Amino acid sequence: MPGLEDSLTMVYVEPVGTGDSGRLPDSRDYTVATYAHFLHAVVQHLNVPRFTLLGHSHGGFVAQRYALDHPAWVAALVLYDTSPVADVEFWSAAVTAMEEFVKDHVEDHPEVADYTATLTSRLGVVDDDGATAVLRTLMPAYLHDYWGREAEFAPARRALRMYAAPSLGEEPPFDVRDELPLLTPPALVLAGRHDFICGPRWAALLHEGLDSAALTVLEEAGHLAHLEQPARFGAAVLAFLHAQGVVRGPLNS
Repeated sequence: MPGLEDSLTMVYVEPVGTGDSGRLPDSRDYTVATYAHFLHAVVQHLNVPRFTLLGHSHGGFVAQRYALDHPAWVAALVLYDTSPVADVEFWSAAVTAMEEFVKDHVEDHPEVADYTATLTSRLGVVDDDGATAVLRTLMPAYLHDYWGREAEFAPARRALRMYAAPSLGEEPPFDVRDELPLLTPPALVLAGRHDFICGPRWAALLHEGLDSAALTVLEEAGHLAHLEQPARFGAAVLAFLHAQGVVRGPLNS
C-alpha cells in the first residue's frame, strides 16, 4: 500500500503458513485464534506500545479477534473488505454473487464459465501451486473492472500467491457479531461497492455493531480497492486516522 507508506510506518505480516513465515506441524491449527496469537508475538517483538491495525478480508477476521483479545494495544482499527461473520449465509451469498458475475461476463469472456465451480473447490486437495492457480484464475472477479484495466492489473495477477495448508484449519464458523460492542478502539470500515464476497452488506453489519465506527464505501471498486482506487483508499484511511488524532500533521496532497 505505497500510498499509505508516504505518511505511515507500515508493517506487513505474512501469516504463519504463507510466504517466508513458518508452517504449522498440524494444518488443523490454522485458525483465526492462531493467527491472532502470532500477530501478538510480532507486536511484542517490535515493542510498539499502541498501533493502528489494518485487516483486509480474512485478515479483518484476525484484526477483530486481536482487538477483542488485546484492546489496550490497538489505537485504531481499519476493517477493510471484511465481515463480522463468515457462516453458511455469508458463503452462500458469495456464491450467488459469483454466479451473477459469471452471467454478466461470460459472453465476452467465456473463461469465466467455470468461476463458480472454481470458487467452491477444496484447496486442501491441491498444493501451493494449485491454490495459486485458483486465485489467479478468479482474480478478475475480485476487481470491479479487470478487463477494462487489464494492462494495469495483469502484473499483479501474475504475482499472486496462495497457500493450500491454511485452508485445512478446523474451527467453528467465524462470528463475532455479539462481541462487536466490546471492540473499543475507533474503527474505519471500508468496502468496495462491487466486492462480491465482503461488500457493503457485511460492512454495514460491522458499522452497525461497532459503537465507534465510520463507514466508507468506495465506488468503482471490488475486493481490492487499494489497487483499484489507491488515491481514494489512502485518503479515506488517512482522513480517519487524522480525525482520531492517531496521525498528526498535514495530510499529504
